[in-house]
Amino acid sequence: MIVRPDPDALMAGGLGDWLAAQNTARADARARAAKWVKRGIIAAVAVTAAIILLGGDIGTAFQFGFFTGLAGFGIAELIKRPVINSIKGGINGAIARALDMEFTHVVTPGAEFETIRSFDMLPSHDRASFEDSWRGKVADRSFLLYEAELEDRRTSGKSDRWETVFRGSIIDVEFTRRFLGITLIERAGRRKRLFGLLGDADTVKLGGIELARIAMVDPRFEEEFAVWSNDQVEARYLVHPEYIERLIAVEQAFAGEKIRALFSGGSLLIVLESGNLFESGSLDASDDRRLLERSINQFGTLADLAVKLNERPR
Repeated sequence: MIVRPDPDALMAGGLGDWLAAQNTARADARARAAKWVKRGIIAAVAVTAAIILLGGDIGTAFQFGFFTGLAGFGIAELIKRPVINSIKGGINGAIARALDMEFTHVVTPGAEFETIRSFDMLPSHDRASFEDSWRGKVADRSFLLYEAELEDRRTSGKSDRWETVFRGSIIDVEFTRRFLGITLIERAGRRKRLFGLLGDADTVKLGGIELARIAMVDPRFEEEFAVWSNDQVEARYLVHPEYIERLIAVEQAFAGEKIRALFSGGSLLIVLESGNLFESGSLDASDDRRLLERSINQFGTLADLAVKLNERPR
């Protein structure tokens, strides 16, 4: 278990003073955003009325009015976002410093993301965005965590829309030993033969490497998860009977699902559909203490569980 920072101690120190200094920027952002919301509502009413008075279709009038108003709300959100992100960076940065780690809002993924993609641990997508990186050491092991949102372009008739196909956390933690082979753990039933008509595949080729389905001793595990590896002895050592409880614990901690874990080289890579975490920025100063504590708990829980996945049972 990592030692979690005391939110009251952080607020009583430099973080509380820094947050108090942001009140002017918050008030200015709120005021400017409210003006654009008001303008959007007025414009929406005006556009709707004009189209109707000119003999246009009522449905069309309301549609154009809706999108006109929506533009005002969109501009308001764009006004608020830089201030919210700045406050989020200040709060999460204070947590990271207390843990002797580094937090950055802007993220450029590295080799770990390409490895995850090459082993088919993420859905296919047309664009990706990343944010909220935590980097440092946890339990004396190198640790990297950041969030990813993957979107796929969907076409319907002449219109396109972007659909989120993944929103969650990517974790790269240095393992206690280097691996001789490659072992992938994922939810069962992802890889079928002949569209599922012939059951689960016996082998798959991922990352240019052929991996075999490993039969596990614990039947409960095989009902929940599939294990693929090119070293069955090492895979059985790594994925011991208690591992299923640990994996499920990670999912349940964030109401997440579809966890995947890859043992490769000297790293354990974890992918979890956990939703959007670490959103500690707010224009309402009265929310600071609550959001600070929530971010501490979110990061602490993920870090603790990642460490737990990195241990043999005692």
